[in-house]
Amino acid sequence: MARVHGRLWHDRAGAATGCRPRHLVITAAGLLALATRSRVAAAVWAAGTAEFARARIAPGPRDRTEVLTMLATSVAIPPAATWWWLRALLRRTPPRPVAAEPQAKALLVDRDDTLVVDVPYNGDPARVRPLPGAVQAVQAARAAGLPVGVVTNQSGLARGAFTAEDMAAVHARVDELFGAFDTWAVCPHGPEDGCACRKPAPGSVLAAAATLGVEPEDCVLVGDIGADVEAARAAGARSVLVPSAVTRTAEVAQAPVVARDLGDAVAAVLGSRR
Repeated sequence: MARVHGRLWHDRAGAATGCRPRHLVITAAGLLALATRSRVAAAVWAAGTAEFARARIAPGPRDRTEVLTMLATSVAIPPAATWWWLRALLRRTPPRPVAAEPQAKALLVDRDDTLVVDVPYNGDPARVRPLPGAVQAVQAARAAGLPVGVVTNQSGLARGAFTAEDMAAVHARVDELFGAFDTWAVCPHGPEDGCACRKPAPGSVLAAAATLGVEPEDCVLVGDIGADVEAARAAGARSVLVPSAVTRTAEVAQAPVVARDLGDAVAAVLGSRR
């Protein structure tokens, strides 16, 4: 800005003395080019956000509440994702260790944004994609002798976004990609149903532990939002938070253990078993 101001002052002085204000022409052209590039970047960002919102709304049910929620979160998620990407790029911190705790006897994992890429209300197995390194992380846990189960909220069933058969097909695809999980603890209810199994309530964690034949305190639940951490705490289990684009800063600050990805989370859990 000092250079721009200097040139403008020089150009005013030149105008007073009869000199041609060529620096002012160059500066104005530069500012115009900068403004044009800014408008192009804003248009590209807006187009990308619109496409992201369309893809999230398309699966349905497309009622007013759902559409407004998806529009609002579609605007918020890209900046949040960019923030987390920059944070991870610039601040390579190791996971907080799991120290002085009993050995884990079972690993429980959230589905969307922890095992697989989150596709809202997904009822199509063809759209299931593992997150980078997630398959290897699950394999590492199994190789260490840990049974692995999935604990997931799937309110799309209650909302009518997909059928029970659709959900079963999606989970069969997840099993195909990762190898069969030892248990699936699925909450099919909506947030307004007041059930005991929808995270952050502990019911699904307790059910998974019972199926695996272990105590809840011997389980570690890995997930990407505060509801996963709260569900584990309510059940008496431990937790590791792996932040995603939708994780709030307060949730990261309050989590007892934080890891960059599922692989680091599993490494932390296995480290506590040595």
